[in-house]
Amino acid sequence: MTLPLIPLSTVRLHHLARHRLCEAPTGTGKGDDLHELFQDLTFVQLDSINTVSRAHHMIMHARRTNYRPKALDKLMSERLGFEHWTHDASVIDMENFGHWKLKFTRDAVTLKSRYKNWRRDGFEAKFDTVLQHISDHGACSSSDVGTDEKKGSGGWWDWHPSKTALEYLWRSGKIAVTHRQGFRKFYDLTERVIPARHLEAEFAVEDTINHCCATALNRLGFATSGEIAAFWDVLSPAETKEWCARELAQGTLIEVMLETAQGKPRRSFARPDVLASNPIEPTKRIRILSPFDPALRDRKRTERVFGFHYRIEVFVPAPKRQYGYYVFPVLEGERLIGRIDMKADRARDTMTVRAFWPEDGVRMGAGRVKSLITAIERTTKLADVTELEFATDWVR
Repeated sequence: MTLPLIPLSTVRLHHLARHRLCEAPTGTGKGDDLHELFQDLTFVQLDSINTVSRAHHMIMHARRTNYRPKALDKLMSERLGFEHWTHDASVIDMENFGHWKLKFTRDAVTLKSRYKNWRRDGFEAKFDTVLQHISDHGACSSSDVGTDEKKGSGGWWDWHPSKTALEYLWRSGKIAVTHRQGFRKFYDLTERVIPARHLEAEFAVEDTINHCCATALNRLGFATSGEIAAFWDVLSPAETKEWCARELAQGTLIEVMLETAQGKPRRSFARPDVLASNPIEPTKRIRILSPFDPALRDRKRTERVFGFHYRIEVFVPAPKRQYGYYVFPVLEGERLIGRIDMKADRARDTMTVRAFWPEDGVRMGAGRVKSLITAIERTTKLADVTELEFATDWVR
């Protein structure tokens, strides 16, 4: 049977619409407006790099120009989200917590063996001590435990046993992140952090498989079983493959061929009604995105959908890099038009723009440059700096 071929332009529109990047970025960016956006995105990735603003703040700002970091802090303080891991450290909609118990159980097994290989010995013996410390003294950070333990000389990832125990207890669900100071996590007993309704929720494994697969496909629109598995990183590839086969047999999934930027169609799954309503045409406003934006985090998918090759090549020596170490993708309408190297110099209260590299075929006329500068000015406000400084010949 010949599968329907979905044109690349349609794939892009659905991808951007489901990641809330078609609509104009209006709204208050706080309170109920931010909560609705957060629930729809399901999670946002956390990252410590603060070149302009942290990843989670840039993700929200790209969709709500009025957004400011304190709004997400308030949402978290109201326990509408929790911190844990998807494909990476993330803030996750609290409605998913009950299903995360499956991940807690699995991480408890896999991380115990991994930590034995990756970290120093002795962390398992610290579980009770760390839990008792938190029970007696309340929320703590990694610097509050293991104060009598010798620190390693292996750098950032050379954790002392009590820090390893703290991270393990968090990943396995015994404790939860209650707040942050700067980017430092503070942990408390899970029952003190998670609202009772979510803490008491229990789901069968099959229910969690259905939930994770359905929510992933809803956000992606079109996806392979592997992309569905990678979205949450809770299920195994085999579980998502079996789910797709079962849904396909029941008629609640169909197979389609997606046109790609490389010209080679890709077989994917979709809901039967995926094309019943067309997404709105994307606003032409230019947006500066985080490298970890949920619309871009799957780099291979980004290449297929947008023809945009993006990597942060951390270990490549600077002379071999085509761009700066940490550059930001720039979206205009349904097209990624380039990448920009900019940094908030907070000591000088200045956003410095070093370079913008347009993609092949993108002409930087006066109107487009003006729109890009407007986007930079908006991002400057997010970074909470006042002045704006451009390098000579910054448009490359």
